[in-house]
Amino acid sequence: MTNDMQSGRKHGLIVSLKVVCLVSLMIFGCSPGPVLSTEAPENIALNPANNAVYAKSTLGLYDISSFDVYVDQEIIHLIASGKRAAHNKHGSIRYTRSEDGGHQWKSPVTVNESLPAALASRGNDVQLAADGSHLVSLWQTEGEFPTMGPMVSAYSPDAGQTWKRGANPAIDNDGSQAHIDVVADWKGNFHAVWLADPNENGYQGLHYARSIDQGKQWGQPVTLDDSTCSCCWNTVAVSPDNKLAVLYRNTAPRDMSLAQSLDAGLTWRHPSTVGDFQWKFEGCPHVGGALKYVGTGNIAQLHSVVWTGIEDKSGLYHLSSNDNGQTWSIPRKLGSMAMHGDIAARNRNAVAAIWNEMEPDGASIFYTKSEDGGTTWSVPKRLTEARNSATQPKLVATKHGFLALWTEKNNQHSSELAWYVFE
Repeated sequence: MTNDMQSGRKHGLIVSLKVVCLVSLMIFGCSPGPVLSTEAPENIALNPANNAVYAKSTLGLYDISSFDVYVDQEIIHLIASGKRAAHNKHGSIRYTRSEDGGHQWKSPVTVNESLPAALASRGNDVQLAADGSHLVSLWQTEGEFPTMGPMVSAYSPDAGQTWKRGANPAIDNDGSQAHIDVVADWKGNFHAVWLADPNENGYQGLHYARSIDQGKQWGQPVTLDDSTCSCCWNTVAVSPDNKLAVLYRNTAPRDMSLAQSLDAGLTWRHPSTVGDFQWKFEGCPHVGGALKYVGTGNIAQLHSVVWTGIEDKSGLYHLSSNDNGQTWSIPRKLGSMAMHGDIAARNRNAVAAIWNEMEPDGASIFYTKSEDGGTTWSVPKRLTEARNSATQPKLVATKHGFLALWTEKNNQHSSELAWYVFE
């Protein structure tokens, strides 16, 4: 406990021994079992403004440059990349999992010990999907030029204990293949999307491929849109009845578009724009969106959060669809200066949204909850202080509650992974 107190002082947290004990119980619980690796000190942070307590770690790395989180069968799978030491140039990738909603974690496993390093950053994060004991991870690695390169595919047949290299979903290793996302459907197939310009026509396009053998090989890639925003992350979601939906940022206007497949990726359609703001912008905002299916069978509801920079309406908005993305609710603004956001749901009624809010001293994490399927929302709650420069949170839901994760800077100015569990 003395080490925890020293770590707390190091982060400007002067708390009593009694408080540290209580905090430890709140974060990690009392039950036995493996917890997060102690290769690097585990830290506990307290926001004095509202007494929000959350945990932080680097998973044994020097810092965390990117991460992804995925829930399958109530197990939370977490993957993160970062440098092993300050002088390292390339990113190492670590995997861990939690079976109790994010309170306790297994000791991290290195994914790319013998695989290419990750060229990843927030917004171009290493990606992960799971189907039972089968896991697939995708990330960008360095190619001919220092800041761009092809995708790397890795798969694990044993719940993340060992990893092997799979084929590149893009087939070739030419150019830049970035802003990747991957998901597993209910039949055990994996679906990947990414941005690339394989024909070198000067425009990044949205591409898709499917694996039917747990990530070892991938089918012929198809182009979903040959001209998209070139640096915004993409999100793919699968419905309870195995429909696929991809949320991405278009070019003209720079609003978020929906691509959809009703036959597990064989054919695609473009049913709607998610937030028809008609934002005309020639640059790249570096902001994607979030998309989640909620419900059962063919009556599932779609929830999304999208950001727009249009004048006088700039901000993060929530929308929902009751007809599989054909039409959307009136956009409802979240927060004040909200930007990077995510959304999750425990059921059709219990929905939560999270984002980082831009403030004079930096960026802070806020979240809000809805108990009526997104019709009304609670007053946003602050999780972090602006001076921590917390950014780009992710949100997942299990039977244990909601788990929020994000990255923030510590006093040494390296990034740590932070997480918080709430109901």
